[in-house]
Amino acid sequence: MEIKKELNGTTLTLKISGRLDASNAVELTNELNASLSGVKDLIFDFKGLEYVASAGLRVLLTAQKRMNKQGSMKIRNVADAVMEVLEMTGFADLMNIEK
Repeated sequence: MEIKKELNGTTLTLKISGRLDASNAVELTNELNASLSGVKDLIFDFKGLEYVASAGLRVLLTAQKRMNKQGSMKIRNVADAVMEVLEMTGFADLMNIEK
């Protein structure tokens, strides 16, 4: 997994590529913990994300809960395979996903 971070005022965009699974979910968690202070809008750009596992879903849910308290969270550019996982798990109903 690769994480590219862009901060524009109070909007943080994280471009995630590769696979988000148990082997690297803690890396994304650490990035979020270090970067979300003062952020009002969190955007995940999943254009390069090929796969998400349950550990990755847990990170997304934690981020969503935090952003519900301090602003908003959006997920953009979701590949079909990742969208299928989000829909099957019910995450698509819990999160703001822009196709």
